[in-house]
Amino acid sequence: MTRLLITLLLAFTLGQASAQSTGNDSLYKAFGEKAGLTLLMDDFVQRLVAEPRTQAFFKNTDLSRLKTQLTDQLCMLSGGPCKYTGRDMKSAHMGMAVGKSEFNALVEVLQEAMDAKNIAFTDQNRMLALLASMHRDIITK
Repeated sequence: MTRLLITLLLAFTLGQASAQSTGNDSLYKAFGEKAGLTLLMDDFVQRLVAEPRTQAFFKNTDLSRLKTQLTDQLCMLSGGPCKYTGRDMKSAHMGMAVGKSEFNALVEVLQEAMDAKNIAFTDQNRMLALLASMHRDIITK
């Protein structure tokens, strides 16, 4: 739990600066490019639907489409060549009543998936920093 708090604090602190696109694809490469991100999202989504704190949110979800959308989103955010064409986070999560505890559970599950893929802690933090600003549009309760 302490690791989660440290990571979230670092991610939120760095989020604004890191979210600016620099044209640098080093993070994309650190995650194994599209193939590595695809494997990561396969693992991540499996963990999400198995995690009691998050599984209800994915009950009626097309998991294949979710994996593709997440892969493209992380690919684009990390400097890769992909284009995310999904909905913005606010409309995608509207009416889901996601609270802080569920959001934190999702972050923990993502960290577990990244650990399982042996992604360096510093690279994990860089990715979380890019994702951090989305919490305002996802947490609605």
